Amino acid sequence: MTIAQETFQAPDVIFPPSDLYSDEPPLESDIHLQQIITLLESLNWLWTEKNDFYAAGNLTIYYSQNQLKSEEFRGPDFFVVLGTERKSRKSWVVWAENGQYPNVIIEIVSPSTASQDKNLKKEIYQDTFRTPNYFWFDPYNLELVGFDLVKGKYQQIAANERGHLLSEELGLYLGVNEGVLRFFTAEGELVLLPKETAKQEAQKTLQEAQKALQFQEEAQQEAQRANQAEQKAQEFQKIATQEAQRAQEFQERSERLAAKLRELNIDPDTI
Repeated sequence: MTIAQETFQAPDVIFPPSDLYSDEPPLESDIHLQQIITLLESLNWLWTEKNDFYAAGNLTIYYSQNQLKSEEFRGPDFFVVLGTERKSRKSWVVWAENGQYPNVIIEIVSPSTASQDKNLKKEIYQDTFRTPNYFWFDPYNLELVGFDLVKGKYQQIAANERGHLLSEELGLYLGVNEGVLRFFTAEGELVLLPKETAKQEAQKTLQEAQKALQFQEEAQQEAQRANQAEQKAQEFQKIATQEAQRAQEFQERSERLAAKLRELNIDPDTI
């Protein structure tokens, strides 16, 4: 049991209601909204069969040691908690979740939040949340920076040869694709959104249909060539039969002529 779990599970504490509504303000722009939706949809789609995680965006995390909604709360743009029940929540209330904090946090940087994301929030996620993986992404200049918690301090994550940053907690990489922060597999494959998967399947089906049509056309062409070859063979057979008939007729005429010559006492072999 962690220190946080021990703190929130004191036997003499009377827990206040834990179904607290999120207090997060509206997102700054549709860029932030679409970015959060992309991360949520792709991870939930990839982990369709998993039921032991919780992922959310722009949702308040309440973590007051006094278990008060009015103090100590933060709303990361995107976070993932592992080893918990996958269900809908109004907010993430640490004292009602066995003292669990997010395993991964991603902040979408904007001009008004950049300083907090890179300083104050980073300190809170490091020292209080002890979140193992923290990333920030600037959708305007495409800056992506990530940190691993090593011995209680954040150490910057080095990018791989593709420019992607590993989240050891998720077993996935983060990288920029067409100006958007996306998840990637260890093999460098893009983790698709549901609509992208549907499009990919549709393209695959279309390609298979085109191949089937091409195969059918080739089969028809082969059948036509075979039919033409058969017709030619029949023509050759007909010609051969005609030639054989003419040869037979010539042979018969020759034999009749030879017989007539013999009747005239003429040896046909000497002619």
